[in-house]
Order: sequence, then C-alpha cells, then structure tokens
Amino acid sequence: MSARRHRSAVACQHCRQRKVRCSFTVTGIPCIGCMQDGTECIIPQGKAQTPRTRRVEPHMPQNGPETSARVVEESTRRSLPPRPSAPADAFTIAPTTRIGRPKSVGGVNDTDISPEETRSLDEERTGAEIATAALGRNKRAAGQAPFYTGESPGFGSVLDLCSPPQQPVQRHILLHPKRSIPLSTQDREYLQYKGVFTLPRSDTCDELLHAYFHHVHPIVPVVDATSVLSSYPSGEGNQCSLLLLWSMFSVATNYISTETWKKEGYSSRKEMKYDMYSRAQCMYNNSGETDNTVLLQSALLLGFYHSEVDLHMQPWYWTGTAITLCQIMGLHRCPSSAWSNSSIPEKQQRLWRRLWWSCFFRDRWLSLTMGRPLRIDPRDCDTALPSSADMLSDMAGLPEAVANAYIPSDLPQLADCWVTMIHMSKCLGDVLSLSYRPSGPSASLQQVETIETEILLFQFPDNPGTNQSPLATFYAYHLRLHYQALLITFYRPFITKVPEGLPETQQQEWQSQIRNKLDAAALQTNSIIDNLAREKLLSYGGPMTPPLLVPAMQVHLLNCKSSDDFIRRLGLNKLELCMMVLEQMQHTYPSASIFRGIFLGAIRQIFPDYMVQPPKPETAAPEYPTMQDAPPDDPAASIVISDDIIEALMDEASIYNFWETFNWM
Repeated sequence: MSARRHRSAVACQHCRQRKVRCSFTVTGIPCIGCMQDGTECIIPQGKAQTPRTRRVEPHMPQNGPETSARVVEESTRRSLPPRPSAPADAFTIAPTTRIGRPKSVGGVNDTDISPEETRSLDEERTGAEIATAALGRNKRAAGQAPFYTGESPGFGSVLDLCSPPQQPVQRHILLHPKRSIPLSTQDREYLQYKGVFTLPRSDTCDELLHAYFHHVHPIVPVVDATSVLSSYPSGEGNQCSLLLLWSMFSVATNYISTETWKKEGYSSRKEMKYDMYSRAQCMYNNSGETDNTVLLQSALLLGFYHSEVDLHMQPWYWTGTAITLCQIMGLHRCPSSAWSNSSIPEKQQRLWRRLWWSCFFRDRWLSLTMGRPLRIDPRDCDTALPSSADMLSDMAGLPEAVANAYIPSDLPQLADCWVTMIHMSKCLGDVLSLSYRPSGPSASLQQVETIETEILLFQFPDNPGTNQSPLATFYAYHLRLHYQALLITFYRPFITKVPEGLPETQQQEWQSQIRNKLDAAALQTNSIIDNLAREKLLSYGGPMTPPLLVPAMQVHLLNCKSSDDFIRRLGLNKLELCMMVLEQMQHTYPSASIFRGIFLGAIRQIFPDYMVQPPKPETAAPEYPTMQDAPPDDPAASIVISDDIIEALMDEASIYNFWETFNWM
C-alpha cells in the first residue's frame, strides 16, 4: 500500500501556498486555517463549485414557523394585555431577540455531514476563534461576548507556546455571541402571566430610575448609566434589558414615596418590592438571557432583597452567584501588559472594575454581617483598585437634560465616598482573616499594629453637612458608620485574648486600652445615627444600614452586663437609641425587625422587667403604612429567640458566633 497522502482536490489559496490540508469542502468559507490566521479565504475559480452546498435557512424553533415569526414580531415593543392588577395606563415591552453568528460559518453546509460531526465542527470553530482572538490574529471586527481564557495551568496556557515572550497572550477577549434560543410559547405565556412584560406607570418608572441613581448607584455602581437611560423605553432608544430593569426597580422601591406605591395598587412598600423582585427572578430563571454582564449586574442587585421564606439568605445566595460570574468572566484578574493590545474598550474595562469591586465590597460586609466565610481570596486577584473616574466616566455621554433628571448633582463627592469604601472593605477582609478564622496561627502584635495603623490612616471626604446636599451628607455619615463597624470588628476579639509577642506585664493595660477604643467606636456610632435622626436623613438609609448598627449594639449590650449599676443603665440607654432607629427602619427593611427582635430577647435576659415602649409615629423617615411587619404590638417583640442565640449574642469571646446559630440577616 502506498504511503503517499492525498491532498484535497480543492483548497483555498492560503492553504495551497502553505501546503496544508484545507477544510473548505467540510466547513465552507472561511476554512479553519484562514479563520485562525485571520486571512481572507479565496477559492480558485473553477473549484468552488466542487463541494455540494445548500443555502443556510434561518434557525427555526421546534414549535414551527409560526413561533419563529412570533419571536421576530416580539423583538420590538408592543402592548400586551395587562394583568388584572396592573394600572390601566401600564405599558409593556418584550425581550429583544439576539442574533449571533450563524451556526454555519461562511454560509455553507455540507449536506453529507451528520449532526454529530456538525456539532464537533462547531466546537472546533469556537476553539479556533478563541485562539485567533487571544493571539491577536483576528483582523476582522471583534465580537461582543466577553470570554476569559484563564490562567496557567488552565487550557489557555497552551496559547503561551504560540506567542513570543515580549507579547503576552490576551486572557480577556471578545467573541461573537452565540445564537440565543427563542422562547417557546409556553415560556412566553408564563412570563406574560408573571407580568414581566408589563412595566409600572410611566411616571412611576421615572421615579424608580431617579431613586436608583440617587440612592443605589452611588454605593454599587454596577450599571452603565448612559446605556440604561438611553435604552429605557421612554428615552431615545427602543430596546432595554427587562431583567436588568426589574432588578434595578427591586432595589429602588425602597426609596420611592408612599403615594407612588399606593398609586400602583399595592397595600405596602414590601408588597411592591416583592413584586419587583419576583419578576426579576422570573426573568433571570426563564428568559434565556446569555449576556453574562447583565446576569452579573442583576445578581448583585437582587442580592439586596430579603425574605422570610428562606430565612433571609437571598443576599448570600445572589452575591455568591455574582462572584462566580465575575470569576467566569475573569474580572478578578488584570491582563497586565496585555492591556495595551487588548480589544476590550476602555469604557468596558471601567465597568468591569466597578463590577468586580462591587462584588468584593458585598462579599466583605455580608461576611461580617452574616458570619459566613469570605468567598474572595485576595491572593487570587490583581484587578486594579477603582478610581472615582471609573464611576463618572459613563456619565459623559448623557445629554444634559437626562443627567439633570436622573443623576445626582454631587456625584463626584459620592464617587469619592465609594472609592474610600472599597479601600475600607479591603481592610475589613484583612481583619476577618486575621482574627475570625477557626484555625491557623494567632495574630501577632506586629500584625495587629500594622492593621490598626492602616485603619487609623483613613482620610474621609469633607465633613458631613459642609456645603453638601442632604444625599451627599447622608453618604458621608454612612461611610463613617462603616468605619466605626470596622473598628469595633477589629478591636472586639482582643477583649478576651492578646496577640502573640505582647509582654505579660503589658497585657492588662493593653486590653484596657482596647476596651476604651471599642467603647469609643460604639459611642461614635450612636453619635452618627443621632445626627442622621436630627437632620431627618434616616429616610435615605438602605438595606445595609441596619446591619451597621449591630456591632455597636453588641458593645452596648455587653456593658449592660457590667457589675456597676450606672454602667448597666448607661449601656441600656445607648442601646435603646439604636433600637429606636431600627424601629423606624423596620417598615421598609425586614432585617431591622429581625435585629430588633434578637436584641429585645437579649435585653429581657438581662433586665427581666424591661417593658417595650409602644410604637411611635414615624418622624425621621417617611410614613410607610405596613402590612405584615407592623401589627398593633411591636413586631420584634413577637419573634421567638432561643436561649442558645441569647447566650451566643452576649458571649464576650466572639462578636458574631450567634450568626452561626441564628441564620437570619
């Protein structure tokens, strides 16, 4: 038998010159070799008719041509019958049909290829596209779907062998998006039944967006303001992501007026918030969304919702989902020198930094609040720290009228607060890793002093109330609430233990100083919330405000156990101020009711005759009529708290052991 290898009778000019096998007869134009090299695939005349081909028909779903036509029709806005509870003037929009690259590259299929071989070729083309983009050989227009090839020793490291040392392989690339699967008739009917295609009234949507960019965006800047406001139905565009819009609304509902949710037909703010959340969750699970950026943004925003159904664990679940998506997209890693040759636009890079550090921020503070382990290990991450310009950059493209309508005028000051918050979150992670892990070496005196020095060097923006709007004043106070919670978390473990390396003769005096610093931080927390109440800023409080009071409240509770009667009564007095603030906020945030119920149980453990004062009319915050959270008696008083939880709450050995027993946020 002859050992001679026979070449294909048909080959493109590029493969013929290189004397390699051409895949034209199987894959059509372009062949795999030309795709990898980014060159034009040219077939010599007289040869192109050799392969038997057929024209690629548009992808048809299994339900038949009627369904396909319906999907195309539904890719534009149109009115749908509103749900019975929807307002008469509600309007609807349908999800946009995304069209990616055709299943057959080059528009040619081989009629003799089996479905299994076709799938294999599609997968091979995807691998070739990844290699071409990562090696920078794709001279054609880049795609829009972000892809992260991964670091060594992952499969992406294979590409390092093909690239010179002075030009690192790009780890973050853009691919052509895959074709999204059209919704089936059943899925669409279900989504319509859930009301996801019916938005609130136009003026309500405007108020929700205004509330979002004033109260949510400054602390978690996860959306592109220009993109959202230009694609919002009442704006200049005619397409928008319903999933992202409902997710934004689910958080913004915390800040709209009472008249607004009443006008929408809801009996309470919490009912409207649940409705917004349930629609976003329905879209997340059933819309077939394939854009990882939208899924990541929505997961972060849905992480601000709490529910008694699963003991208020949604924030932990959704934040974990968001972190996973970040790592899938590679947002935790900086491509270092590859940035200079990166196909990722600068605007996209800024958004990705904001997304990653928003996940980092939520991971640290949720870990503190809920007593769960840190999900993000900083040793695996090298993404550059954000700057205020990262938040402000996407405002440049907004028309002045739109910016004045939705964006706070003092956003630059709020951006500075956000950057400081990110740096503070890094310190919090160091504190939790140092003193709150169940195993590992004890903290040394040098480690303690290093972290304390770093914390005390924090510089805050202008003093609250100094030529600032009420919104900027609140966030300046809120930043200081985070800072005091960080200090208490840092000092708290050293009441009962001392770091290694501290001489025995100095231990008692050192612990006494720590206790004074702890009490000072708790007292400063009370001073901040007193200012918030006096300046009528409690209505600006968000889902993270109640948890920030817990560290100071536990310090006050420990003082209630003092053998000195005066210290006991003084600790109770300070604790009651925090309880009053939680009472004011529990009409909007279930976590405030949960925390208040826990501490009421603990107070009665120490003061058996303690009487709960009747609920006072809301003064510092908007008057929110309630449905389930404010029965005639104090709602927190009706929560049953076990003895184990009370003992853990008052345990001086650890500040947050009780979260492991009481899995509520």
